[in-house]
Amino acid sequence: MSVPQAQTRSGPSGRVRMVVSDIDGTLVTPEKRLTHAVLDAAKALRAAGITLCLVSSRAPRGMEMFLGPLGIDTPYAGLNGGLVARPDGTILSRLSLAPETTREAVGTLHEDDVSAWLFIGRDWLITDPHGPYVARERETVQTDPVVVPDFTGHYHDVGKIMGASTDFPRLAQTEARLATLLAGHASVHRSSDYYLDITHPQANKGFAAMELARLMGVDIGEVACIGDMNNDVPMLDEAGVAIAMGNAPDTVKTHAHFVTAANTADGWAKAMQDYVLPRA
Repeated sequence: MSVPQAQTRSGPSGRVRMVVSDIDGTLVTPEKRLTHAVLDAAKALRAAGITLCLVSSRAPRGMEMFLGPLGIDTPYAGLNGGLVARPDGTILSRLSLAPETTREAVGTLHEDDVSAWLFIGRDWLITDPHGPYVARERETVQTDPVVVPDFTGHYHDVGKIMGASTDFPRLAQTEARLATLLAGHASVHRSSDYYLDITHPQANKGFAAMELARLMGVDIGEVACIGDMNNDVPMLDEAGVAIAMGNAPDTVKTHAHFVTAANTADGWAKAMQDYVLPRA
């Protein structure tokens, strides 16, 4: 279905040569699985000559498990675009937060009683192994965190800070507070109701989509982007064809040309069939 636009923008492109896709809430089910329909749709993209690239708030290690099943041999962007790597793990580019920005963000998260995690290169650093969502994240990304007594000495080369909280309204307030406090120094967006991502100001999914398109030699106007959360909005705004998931908040849907079904109903596969493959 088409979506009324909250902002002035042109209509969807008539041609798609590349898809940039979010993972959680978009490509996979709530159980973090790739369905048969998704795998078939990815195969159809390859057959049609459409490149598929992944972008996620996840660290690279948490993305690698999907590359083989989807037949992806293209670069991908983790940490909301803060780190771009090849499938073999070679880092092509990285954007890191300034140490003072990291220190200020961590301090604010602690003040708001939000757990803070740091991502440096391929490592995930935490201070509390029993904190909210640590066990869930370990299972989801199939990676063990590095437990440190505190973050002193770890404020350099941070690609992403993640705030985790079971208090969703509090996290939304923290998002607004940090967006104001760190304006110009960091990009601040929730990737889910319970996760808040803080990255380099240029490290957002819009930057990631443009960088992946550049690496693949594709004009951004011929790129379809699909996502479900606030941190996907920057790439939806850049895309030639912008698609929001049915499970996305209404505020995200207003940035899309189209809205597909939810990730509980193979919305990603339907989006490829309805809005992407006809534009091959």
